[in-house]
Amino acid sequence: MKYLIALIGFFLVQFAFAQGTKVGIFSHVKDIGMPKLKGETVFDSQTQSYHLKGAGYNIWFERDEFHYAFEKIEGDFILTANFEFVGDGADPHRKVGLMIRESEDDNAAHITATLHGDGLTVLQWRELKGAFMRDPEDEIFPPKSHYSILQLERSGNEFIMRAAHSGEPLQVIGSHKMSALKGSVLGGIFISSHNENVSEQAKVWNVRLDRPVGENYNPGREGYLGCRLETMNVFTGLRKVIYEKDGRFEAPNWMPDGRKLLINMDGSLYTIPVEGGNLEKLNTGFADKNNNDHGISFDGKLLAISHQREGYPGWGSTVYVLPLEGGEPKLVTEETPSYWHGWAPNNEEVLYVGQRGEKQSYDIYKKNIHGGEEIALTSTKPWEHVDGCEYSPDEKYIYYNGSASGTMQIWRMKPDGSDPEQLTFDQYNNWFPHISPDGKWIAYIAFPEDIPRNSHPSYKRVELKLMPTSGGAPRVIAYLYGGQGTINVPSWSPDSQSISFVSNSGKNYFGEILISK
Repeated sequence: MKYLIALIGFFLVQFAFAQGTKVGIFSHVKDIGMPKLKGETVFDSQTQSYHLKGAGYNIWFERDEFHYAFEKIEGDFILTANFEFVGDGADPHRKVGLMIRESEDDNAAHITATLHGDGLTVLQWRELKGAFMRDPEDEIFPPKSHYSILQLERSGNEFIMRAAHSGEPLQVIGSHKMSALKGSVLGGIFISSHNENVSEQAKVWNVRLDRPVGENYNPGREGYLGCRLETMNVFTGLRKVIYEKDGRFEAPNWMPDGRKLLINMDGSLYTIPVEGGNLEKLNTGFADKNNNDHGISFDGKLLAISHQREGYPGWGSTVYVLPLEGGEPKLVTEETPSYWHGWAPNNEEVLYVGQRGEKQSYDIYKKNIHGGEEIALTSTKPWEHVDGCEYSPDEKYIYYNGSASGTMQIWRMKPDGSDPEQLTFDQYNNWFPHISPDGKWIAYIAFPEDIPRNSHPSYKRVELKLMPTSGGAPRVIAYLYGGQGTINVPSWSPDSQSISFVSNSGKNYFGEILISK
């Protein structure tokens, strides 16, 4: 009932809505197969969600009737979205999901990641134009009907469907090679009522069209992939894109007033309003080669940066501090490389990782910003790596990621480096734990198990996860294409409700649509 009331208000407000014109990320919206009842797509620009309404006898046999919001797409891509039916529905076989289609013809070849009204979740396809539909014999009926996360990936001529319940990792549901779907295809979201005399409705949100690169892609030679700056409420899972660029920026911090975000881009730092808008460059004095390791003191007065000093070994990354409003940086770490990762709650010490002497592995260090000797908190073996060190707000622990157990996992230790304790125990490679300001939650990024344990590369299918600091299993809060630069530094909102991060897709900074090879 609450949803229906909200829906009425939704239609009374002037949101962007279209039939046959661009809506949200889709350039085309139309009914396919001339269903008896007209469908529509409404886009809510505030929540960046879609409301689908559509009819049609079915998407089956040799022809289809449904409502479709879609984009013409070249090359490989990953299409992901959350789906939820509205209302009980007239037919248990009403359908919603992701569709890749040869053309707008009602009998066109296509492949669909489909969620049915009764919970059936399955990959279905029409091999050739005018052929009868097919699906595998394995059918999946999830315990949570009317709600699912679906993903459909194109890799060459193979199409891979993944699905998940809220909080769970994506699982492969099925895959199929489609020779008919070559070159440019149509890709988007759809709804069909399975009853020509009835219209059904669904809500779709967190819709992302990602364009992955090949395994041998070289950003230095071919250009960095485009970036999206996103915010997300970690408890509702609702994501919003607030800024996009066909090039690289990284690692957002949430500013203390809750109104702006701070990112690094092209060696400088910039602020941007959390609702989106114009970038404003922050004065960092001589420091014009800042990397993605930067963050704000607990009292909101100071900013730590990692600037690449010229003429020093190990890439020269050096930790400096300066006033948050901008100014001339003050040197903290003489030795390089040093990559900042955390402030102490006393606002007098910083945590960072670095290599020292002939040692090839990284260790965690802390140092007073006013001077004195740096203190090593870990002593890694040659094959180990530690990173992402960050204090809890109560100063009882330092959280970090480390590979001492054989895979990269989340750990914590006492502030003097004693009593290391492993917190995650899964097959993923988990990086960059960030503690919410209220001290209750850990947000981190999980890389696939086939990534080398000491590596956190760009341009991978990764997940953001959330777990309680008091203990308990982690749950997935976002599925995205990203990696390096996504969430390297503390990015919680001051109210402990949201985080910000960077996902990757689109064009590179040469203005080219990237197609996997």
